[in-house]
Amino acid sequence: MHMADALVSPAVAGSMYTLSTVAAGVSVRKVRLENEPSKIPVMGVMGAFVFAAQMINFAIPGTGSSGHLCGGMLLSALLGPYGGFLTMIGILLIQCLLFADGGLLALGCNVWNMAFYGCFIGALVIWRMIMKKGMSRGKIIGASIFGCIFTLQLGAFSVCIETLASGITALPFTTFLALMQPIHLAIGLVEGLITAAVLVFVYETRPEMLYCYNAESKATDKGFTLTKVLTIMAVITAVVAGGLSLLASSDPDGLEWSILNVTGSEELEAAGQIYENSSAIQETTSLLPDYAFPNSDSILGTTFSGIVGCLVVVALCFAVSYGFRFFKSKKVTKA
Repeated sequence: MHMADALVSPAVAGSMYTLSTVAAGVSVRKVRLENEPSKIPVMGVMGAFVFAAQMINFAIPGTGSSGHLCGGMLLSALLGPYGGFLTMIGILLIQCLLFADGGLLALGCNVWNMAFYGCFIGALVIWRMIMKKGMSRGKIIGASIFGCIFTLQLGAFSVCIETLASGITALPFTTFLALMQPIHLAIGLVEGLITAAVLVFVYETRPEMLYCYNAESKATDKGFTLTKVLTIMAVITAVVAGGLSLLASSDPDGLEWSILNVTGSEELEAAGQIYENSSAIQETTSLLPDYAFPNSDSILGTTFSGIVGCLVVVALCFAVSYGFRFFKSKKVTKA
């Protein structure tokens, strides 16, 4: 659901950048107050996992469309809404600049649509409410599926509203909306199942990693250390990024599919100096456009992009954590 620049006007783009920046500022302050340095490696590893998982577009049967994980709900169930939101911003920024995935002008919209709802509505409201009286496997599955479906519907609706408010495309609002909501309902269901699988694994191995976990929750302690859980997730991430990413569906994603069914084309164009400048910046920074070697169809480009992207996400998470001092001392909680 990465929006391209051609869908948004400069005014809408600027407004969404402002809203996303305010949310990021609040998140930085909250994470600093939490002072949990043990979350820093979780941000890196799980951020890399979400990046890798987003590379795998899964086909939606009978539609000719595909979808991919957003990840806001997953990250926030592990890091809390504020840490999850900051990690999602890092992922979306890297996708935008290094891989030209989503427009630079539209980045504020993408942060809001793909990160804000999953982190703050999905985790801070839905997850927290469901886990209020204790955590269980059933609650985790239910919260994951409902949270992902609901927040992805919000994201899809926001895309339609932002496009309507921009008024620079010929997309009819009601038709666009009628296509966007049902296809993202199916995508949200699959994301919910993936999210539930990961979170149930964490619950059964290292339950105290989960947001809102408390002593009343009846989780089985299997003696997994934080290091062991993160090592397992790192191995899975490497396999997904370097291998399974090659199996991604080539069908257009939900947003592209909706645009295609309305206009006959997956991509739209917008004229103007600000769009040209945005495109020029991305052409300069995108060393691996579309997750491939430039001007090459080699599958090695996808594998290389997946591994490099994961490493950059990890590096950025650590750099931001230390840059903003998400800890008050160098003492790290024992695994």
